[in-house]
Amino acid sequence: MAPPYEIRSLVTPAEFRACADLQREVWGERYTEVVPASLLMAAQRLGGVVAGAFDARGLLVGFVFGLTGEDGGVPVHWSDTLAVRPGFQNRQLGTRLKLFQRELLLPRGVTRVQWTFDPLESRNAYLNFARLGVEAREYRADLYGETDSALHEGIGTDRLVASWEIASERVRRRLSGEERSPRGCDLADVPVVNAPRRLPCGLLSGEPDISLNVSRVLITIPADIQGLKALSAELALDWRRKTRAAFMAYLDRGYQVVEFARAGDVGRYLLLRDG
Repeated sequence: MAPPYEIRSLVTPAEFRACADLQREVWGERYTEVVPASLLMAAQRLGGVVAGAFDARGLLVGFVFGLTGEDGGVPVHWSDTLAVRPGFQNRQLGTRLKLFQRELLLPRGVTRVQWTFDPLESRNAYLNFARLGVEAREYRADLYGETDSALHEGIGTDRLVASWEIASERVRRRLSGEERSPRGCDLADVPVVNAPRRLPCGLLSGEPDISLNVSRVLITIPADIQGLKALSAELALDWRRKTRAAFMAYLDRGYQVVEFARAGDVGRYLLLRDG
């Protein structure tokens, strides 16, 4: 039986400080963009969300943080940070934190939540698309510039902007289990933009074909970009360059990213053309 975890809003100064410490543990001691405890406390007071996952000992093992504002007069929540302590991943804590965030925001009249994530990180992609049901229409190259995190070193900070319509029927069906995400075999007939091939030093992305004129396309990423980077920094950077070109070309042509499926040592994004 899985150990119990309590998901709740942070309350005490010690909990907010633990949240700041956890960011350094996840992104590295050299990481200088830690959201400090004082700002987390202020955000919570003014309608933001700062929630944590606690184990049976009361240890903070994950957290989600975001701020609520307006975009064109519509309330939108920007979910700035989601992190789970190393050693506690793959326990659906990220999913539970996002669901708790949703439960807090819906009664406040907020129906859209947005955040950024690295499209080369397959674990984040699977959580966002397969479990939560987000969509994405925007790709930002090197959005945050150079950072001090080892996770970003050598591959920059390109980001997809996830849009989570938390009151939509699509999201409700995905969260309830009525609708599952596609598996790799379900997408066998969809053209692949950047078909990879295997080299002795790791997986190499094919040159992206940005000329496909079909309703659905797939963009491939490696299943473990950090593991690949450890084997070959050059290969990891090559994946960044090629997937950047693919995403930007197809999103500019009116496609949107709607799903993510795992397929062995790769993951594949499904893009649909609007209309």
